[in-house]
Parts: sequence; structure tokens; C-alpha cells
Amino acid sequence: MTPRKKLEGLVAATVTPMTPDGQINLSVIHQYVDYLVSEQNVKNVFVNGTTGEGLSLSIQERKQLAEEWICQGKNKLDHVIIHVGALSLPESQELARHAAAIGASGIAVIAPFFFKPTNKDELIAFLQKVASEAPAVPFYYYHIPHLTGVKIRVEELLDGIKKQIPTFQGVKFSDTDLLDLAQCISKNESKQFAFLYGVDEQLLSALAIGANGAVGSTFNYLGRKTNLMLQAFAKPDLALAQKYQVLTGEFLNFVIKLGFGVAQTKAVMTFVSGIPMGPPRLPLVNASEEFIIKAKAKLDGIVWPDGD
Repeated sequence: MTPRKKLEGLVAATVTPMTPDGQINLSVIHQYVDYLVSEQNVKNVFVNGTTGEGLSLSIQERKQLAEEWICQGKNKLDHVIIHVGALSLPESQELARHAAAIGASGIAVIAPFFFKPTNKDELIAFLQKVASEAPAVPFYYYHIPHLTGVKIRVEELLDGIKKQIPTFQGVKFSDTDLLDLAQCISKNESKQFAFLYGVDEQLLSALAIGANGAVGSTFNYLGRKTNLMLQAFAKPDLALAQKYQVLTGEFLNFVIKLGFGVAQTKAVMTFVSGIPMGPPRLPLVNASEEFIIKAKAKLDGIVWPDGD
């Protein structure tokens, strides 16, 4: 890994492979890494986040997964970002120290969402206490208000944040509020921060506003197609980029109507990659056979612009 390489482009929000009895399955991580790099052309990962069921895992499990991803990603992945957010500040700090010790490329923290910060100062105080435990590691705020209920605008958060969190490097912006994102990018004139969008079906809109890249679950199985969209946008060939975005949206719109979440993402990853991702952890339950059959048929039936 090359921790100081700029974080941009696609970052796969990894799922956590599990055995049939619900234990984390570290044995397939090496295969997972090779698949992302060779089949999806994705060399950055975001571990133990929402897609990875991070908040449903024990602290020990999260440490084991972080260690395995960093070990297996050595000389293959550019960035391994470890999500270390937790409801407990001491646990989040412990995970931050661990991530630093094992050589993580960066750490990310979600807003605590049971007892919630009610304003910018309270949120930054929490984030600062975690970031300070890994003083040499790039720090990213993970903004996902529809899950946390913490609706403090990122634009407001940015004011003076570098003074309070010197390692702050950017935001995983998993919200549909493109106005907030645009204001953040407008304030980022020196381009010192990375803004990575986290709503895959709206990525092209975020790129047009100025997002540096994206962190998402679909890049596990549509990474190569999304990279082609990024290339088309950069040319620029907006019409081609739109085709890729529309087709990605067509698939997501279809599966969302069936009921789509982490469990279903694991099922899609299993049939696309051939790597057994196993069941989700309760309270989530397995995707149904009906979902798997319909989702696979839909994905197989899409005719992409590159002919695949």
C-alpha cells in the first residue's frame, strides 16, 4: 500500500464475509482483494463500514478484519481505510490506535447515533478525541445522516476543522444533499480535502459538482463499469457517462423495489464474484432465493455500452 498517495477514484465499501454459522470468514479476504483488483479494477477499500456491518461486529472482530485487509492488500491495494466509529468513545479510540499500529492508510468515523451530537462543536469534539489517537493517520468524517439521524451539514463542519483535527483529509459523503456537497467543494478551493460520494446511483451528479471519487457498495461488483463511467466523464464524453449511470440506476431501482440492503448486497457479491460472502448478522436476515434469481437475471440482462 502507498498511504500517502492521494485518495481519489473508486473505493469499495467491503462486505464482511461470514461462515454459514455467522462467524467472520478471514480465509477469503485474499481472494476478495485479488478479485477487486483484477476483475473490478478497484484498488481502494473502506473496511468495517455500513456495508461491512461494522457496528454489528465485536471490537475484536473489527481488529481482525482490519489486520487481514491490510495484510492481504500489501503491494496490491493503494488505500485501506478503516472505519473506527463506535457509539463508545473509548472503543472508537481503541480502534483508531489499532488501525494506526497496523499501518492503515486512513481512518474514518461515523457520528455517534444513540446519544447524538446536536451541533457542530459537539460532533467535532467527538471526532477530535478519536483522531488524536492516530496522530499520523489521515482522518475522514463519514457523513450518513439517513442512518445516524445526525443532520449537521458538512459545510458547517468544515469551518476551522483543520485547526482542531490536523489530520482531517476529507469526507465520505453518503447523503443526497448535493447542495451541501457543492458548498463543501466550493470552500475547498485549495483542494486539500477529498470529497468521496456515497450514493452510487447519483455519482455522476456528484462528479459534475466536483467530487473526487466515491465510496460505495456497488463498486464490489460494478467497479469496472463505474470506472468506465469515470473515464467517460473525464474525456469528457457526458453522453457515454450518462449511459453507464442510467444502467447502474436501472439495476439499483429494480433491486430496491425487491428490498435491497446489506444482506442482498452480500448475495449479489456471492453470485458475481463466486466468493462465498455468507449470511448477514442478525437482526439482518438472508436474501431470499427469489431475490437472488431475479437480481441475477436483471444484472445478466443489462447491455452495457462496452459490450459486456
